[in-house]
Amino acid sequence: MKKIKDRIFSGEILVSDGAWGTMLHSKGLKMGECPERWNLERRADVLDVAKSYVVSGSDMIETNSFGGSRYKLAYYDLGEKVFEVNKIAAEISREAAGDKVYVIGSVGPTGKMLLTGDVTEEELYNCFKEQSQALEAGGADAIVVETMFDLEEAKCAIKAAKENTSCEVICTMTFDASETGFHTMMGTTPEDAAASLIEAGADIIGSNCGNGIENMVGIVKHMRSVDPRTPILVQANAGLPMMVDGKTVFPESPDEMSKWVNPLIDAGANIIGGCCGTTPEHIRKIVKIVKNKGR
Repeated sequence: MKKIKDRIFSGEILVSDGAWGTMLHSKGLKMGECPERWNLERRADVLDVAKSYVVSGSDMIETNSFGGSRYKLAYYDLGEKVFEVNKIAAEISREAAGDKVYVIGSVGPTGKMLLTGDVTEEELYNCFKEQSQALEAGGADAIVVETMFDLEEAKCAIKAAKENTSCEVICTMTFDASETGFHTMMGTTPEDAAASLIEAGADIIGSNCGNGIENMVGIVKHMRSVDPRTPILVQANAGLPMMVDGKTVFPESPDEMSKWVNPLIDAGANIIGGCCGTTPEHIRKIVKIVKNKGR
């Protein structure tokens, strides 16, 4: 297959997948349980999630490896199985994707803070190197460093993936809305994030989680103002979470989310998918809008 960014440079708008955690919880994953353990013990269920997004029309699907770093897996006594857990995660998504859909290996935050001295930059680099190499070994076409709020950690992950794999590298930050605009928890603006991520070597940048899809339009505009060419990926939540009968619910329906697809494209987004609360039906609606746009 062509590189993802080459397809975008040729004028295509692509669609990624939706939430993995939401789908795994629907299959019985309990709060506090390790999702990545399912790669070892409930492969068929993980494969079913991956297939559901392929069937919905996604051009790329992620892997069940968001918490697959050594630091995260250590909480579940899986710290010595990092390579196995991540490689299998990529193999599962590769099986579902075949040779027509991209597999993008999910790499989330480690939970360790450089600022407070929890971890050194070298330790973070080696952690991300280990995970990225395992995902590539399992068949990932790209690495997506996602849901980042610490710019320094994000840059470290980009560097580790770029220097130790042949995969394209995507990086998305999570921004909160306030009266003064959009910022990560560490105070980074979309403009500063875009400039720093591109300088660090990211092939594709963007935003995920944190906001409903309407706010993503503004975030994309801010990122696009920094660079007119670098591809931008957006994976929005299905609205802001609400507590209903003691459960977290994301209120935006597939129809409500899909009405923002064209404004996102007009703002400069090149890849659109979903994060928390989104389902294959949300993705199916997004695909329909994108196709009607001339995909």
